[in-house]
Amino acid sequence: MNTSPVQGAQVVSRIAGLLRLVGRSAEGMALAGLVKESGLTRPTVHRLLSSLASEGLLDHDPVSGNWVLGPEILLMGSVASARFPLEDIARPSLRRLAEATGESAFFSIRRGSETVCLLREEGSFPVRSFVLHEGVRFPLGVASAGTAILAFLPEAEQEELLGNWAGHAGAFAASHTRELVRANLARTRLSGYSVNPGLVLEGSWGMGAAVFDAAGRPAWALSLTGIEPRFKPERQEELGGLLMAEAHRITQQLGGEGKATRPR
Repeated sequence: MNTSPVQGAQVVSRIAGLLRLVGRSAEGMALAGLVKESGLTRPTVHRLLSSLASEGLLDHDPVSGNWVLGPEILLMGSVASARFPLEDIARPSLRRLAEATGESAFFSIRRGSETVCLLREEGSFPVRSFVLHEGVRFPLGVASAGTAILAFLPEAEQEELLGNWAGHAGAFAASHTRELVRANLARTRLSGYSVNPGLVLEGSWGMGAAVFDAAGRPAWALSLTGIEPRFKPERQEELGGLLMAEAHRITQQLGGEGKATRPR
């Protein structure tokens, strides 16, 4: 039996996985970290990295020793941005949120069973949380953006993830128990915005609101992050209202409509 299509698909999957790992931060990742995170053997990882570097998709930083994204990725991203003008649409909302609250504001996209942070706008408050930045991925239901999105997905999709929660959440499953996540999802559906009470990193809080596509599905999310004293209960309603107002604005610009994002 000819297995070449399967083998080819496996190689593509491995390459895509390595690119995602390297792209988690501007600093890239060391070979040892890529081996550990990917689950592949060291020779396999090194061979794939070298091939990607020869095509300009990756670079090897001689100072840090890390593998970083290459110039071809920048060119591809520039072309892709013309098709997905999300920064032009989302950046004004991020700036308004950061200016109005003093907190750091973020725009994330759903990719399969994860959220990926795309954009960031720093607030004026001098003490910040550094849990979230461009390229960071979280499983759906983890952190405020992923909670806001998962809460408004169809129940069947929620249950599919919750049914294998430990496998889905991975290292976050210990702090995000299934029962706690269910409670957070229920609260999010009631209020329209999510609250992450320091579950990813103690003392680092976040709030999020979903942005809906033209089909009425939650596809993106706005979020605010900061230190715990800035997210006291008496301030959460104010922050939640601001998040939902901007989420509704972006939803309308993208041609969608989402009940949860309508300012109350």
